[in-house]
Amino acid sequence: MRRYDTARGARNADASLIDAAPGLAKLAATGCARLVTWAVDTTVQTGTRAVASAVNGAAPSRLAQDAASELVVRTRKALESSGEGQVQKLPGRSVSVHCSPEELRSRGAELLYRSADVRCTEGMHPAYERILDEIAPDEARILRLLAVRGAQPTVDVRTGRPFGVGSELVAERMSMIGQESGCRYVERTGAYLNNLFRLGLVWFSSEKVEPGRYQVVEVQPAVIEAMRRAGRSASTVHGSVHLTAFGLDFCSVCLPLDGPVRS
Repeated sequence: MRRYDTARGARNADASLIDAAPGLAKLAATGCARLVTWAVDTTVQTGTRAVASAVNGAAPSRLAQDAASELVVRTRKALESSGEGQVQKLPGRSVSVHCSPEELRSRGAELLYRSADVRCTEGMHPAYERILDEIAPDEARILRLLAVRGAQPTVDVRTGRPFGVGSELVAERMSMIGQESGCRYVERTGAYLNNLFRLGLVWFSSEKVEPGRYQVVEVQPAVIEAMRRAGRSASTVHGSVHLTAFGLDFCSVCLPLDGPVRS
């Protein structure tokens, strides 16, 4: 009986394998077709650029080096797009890949080539996805405030000295931005603004907004405390925070600017 069951199981396994054969053949054919397409495309583009470089008088050793570097970069991109060799990363964190100078030069050449290719179309800026990983939720609220309401007033508190000589900064860029944008951690507003400035999304200006808006900032408890620490002759310097053109485009692409924000 055991021999009969074993034989029957073997026949069933063979039958299942035969039934699956068309699907396996299809997968193999698809993989081969993709491999051939990638190889032909890579060979043609690499060869085209090598010929162009040779016409421009590039040295043979440099041509070989650039071609090898480009092949490495294209192979890596192909593996990443297919899911093979993809680096796993933690949610909300970007992973940097260390490249050699030759690979970086090849990637730079690729960008220049694509910028000159009228058939190549670009979507959103490639940095936007990384920026979303590098800003806090409160910072997104600050960006939305600046995009919807425009520049916001800031106040510096300084010690007073005759003719301004020897004046010291007591508190910098105090504002109502955290409260107005609905930040959860209002006390981190200064750090938030510094990070947004680091990313090129905002800039700090000495230009002033409407005078009445500074009066609202100057009566806040934190500003009053800074004025007390600055002494009897304390002074304030008015400025403003703006979105850069890059920041404005980032907000229009990545943030919902119409309607209420989901709480």
